[in-house]
Amino acid sequence: MQIPGVLSQWPKELRFMVSAFVLTLSIGFYTGLNFVDKTTSLKSSGIVENYLGNEDVEDAETMKFKKSHKEILTLIHNHILSMSIIFLILGGLVACTSAPKRWRLVLMIEPFLSIVLTFGGIYILWKGVLWFKYIIMLSGLFMTLSFLLATFFIVKDCLFSKAAQTR
Repeated sequence: MQIPGVLSQWPKELRFMVSAFVLTLSIGFYTGLNFVDKTTSLKSSGIVENYLGNEDVEDAETMKFKKSHKEILTLIHNHILSMSIIFLILGGLVACTSAPKRWRLVLMIEPFLSIVLTFGGIYILWKGVLWFKYIIMLSGLFMTLSFLLATFFIVKDCLFSKAAQTR
């Protein structure tokens, strides 16, 4: 069965629905990134402070406390489940694009590794392994790049490929 490149051959209504889905999903994803920026300032020290607190910093602008075990488990559980579903759907759509085979493979698999490293890393950081903040940052960056590239290839095939424009 040949799957690559078929997305641009789907009926126009389905391609528009997929594009609307990807746009809506992107708004949610990038809003989440904005939240990460606001809570961590996109710095490794901000990641540590967000999960382990800053009670020992006397001149802290905002007092933060270490997340409880229940809070950290809830955060990890919710994010791993939701992000897995998001990337499962995006991976299925990427498989149907005309993107190069290696790119498709990377964009279908890499996000799941990043999900485990990012959110598993948050738990390991919370347990006191502070150098894991760098793993969290790197895997979060790769997850974001995967999302960006996956959505690019999907929307390109839905709206801008030659086959899509003739249908």
